[in-house]
Amino acid sequence: MNVDQLLELMEETLEEGTAMPFAASRRLVDVDRIRDIIDEVRNNLPDEIRDSKKIVNDKDQILADAQQNADNIIKKAEERSRTLVSEEEVVKRAKKYAAELVSSAKSQADELMRSAVNYCENVLKRSEETLGQSVASIKATRMNLRKVPAKVPQPQKPAADKR
Repeated sequence: MNVDQLLELMEETLEEGTAMPFAASRRLVDVDRIRDIIDEVRNNLPDEIRDSKKIVNDKDQILADAQQNADNIIKKAEERSRTLVSEEEVVKRAKKYAAELVSSAKSQADELMRSAVNYCENVLKRSEETLGQSVASIKATRMNLRKVPAKVPQPQKPAADKR
């Protein structure tokens, strides 16, 4: 079932509840059934919400991996520059190449960081929008529940004995 169907089931369960005497807006409901429905709602939340939680939890690891990649690229560039032949012209070209590698590595690291931040931002934005829609739907359902007239059973008159 999707979340809307589960909310409808929850509404039906509330409607089926037994009205309390002298309190028309109060009902006795099957708590276990309501809890089961709430668990189902949680299990059927949109994937964006689960993804955003995972990204938030993994954010530090993503950024650490990006930094590690940048450090490895820089380290390789520095190692490459040290192993080049030390003749003057070759050394000049090697230093220039190493600087370009370092600059390129920093640019790649910056781009990787920007991409990771943008990706996290986009997923969190979509999750925020989805949560906003869910909250609006829940509020609308609650308002509709408040508008439902309480159905209090009327006492029946005893039937006259026909003998």
